[in-house]
Amino acid sequence: MIYEMRIYRCVPGRLPALLKRFEAVTLKLWEKHGIKQAGFFTTLIGESNQELTYFLAWDSLADREKKWTAFQSDPDWISARAKTEEDGQIVANIVSQILAPTAFSSVK
Repeated sequence: MIYEMRIYRCVPGRLPALLKRFEAVTLKLWEKHGIKQAGFFTTLIGESNQELTYFLAWDSLADREKKWTAFQSDPDWISARAKTEEDGQIVANIVSQILAPTAFSSVK
């Protein structure tokens, strides 16, 4: 099992729109494509309170490539993303890291 940490840095004031999009649209599409989330977090104390950090669990890099590519090219996602951005861009920057648990990690 590998994990992906993704940090979405929002355009100022647009975090509520991003949270709404995940809750109402993205999670359903992930379920359709077999993408497993391992937690969502907003920043309470840190560099910015306009960030969403989340983790995805993948069986392998090949699993990630197959499922993420299918999700990104899904016409339902492309349409929903465009609709949720009618009032302007939501995300200013995305940081992604692929992580492997250590032998002593409580998460495997």
